[in-house]
Amino acid sequence: MTGLVVCVVVLALATTFGLLRAGRDGRMRVSTEDGTVLLSEAELGGPLGARATLVQFSTVFCQPCRATRRVLAEVAGMVDGVEHVEVDAEERLELVRRLGVRRTPTVLVLDADGRVVRRAAGQPRKADVIAAVGRAVLGRAV
Repeated sequence: MTGLVVCVVVLALATTFGLLRAGRDGRMRVSTEDGTVLLSEAELGGPLGARATLVQFSTVFCQPCRATRRVLAEVAGMVDGVEHVEVDAEERLELVRRLGVRRTPTVLVLDADGRVVRRAAGQPRKADVIAAVGRAVLGRAV
């Protein structure tokens, strides 16, 4: 009987964790340290956009990174002055640590100055990326 109770408790905890993670996955948010972090072209290894930059941290074996790459490239192509820069997380560990990237894909939305205004861990929805770019272009970090 004790084994059955332990199984039920473990199953309930795993289900709760999975539901919480699914609810947060890919959501654009503002972190407390965001807004104070400035990134340069040299750090990213690619050009900053005149209006906003979409930075994607990826790894070679990350399956959701491919879909995220497509979404970010589409959004960057829709809005003039927006660039998409992909960073290999394995090659840029110092930057990954500095920015607190814990999983891939992680997407950062930068304003024209290179300031982080939004971030998403996991694959973001296209509509959320468009809204985050709008906030970055308008200069509102809220």
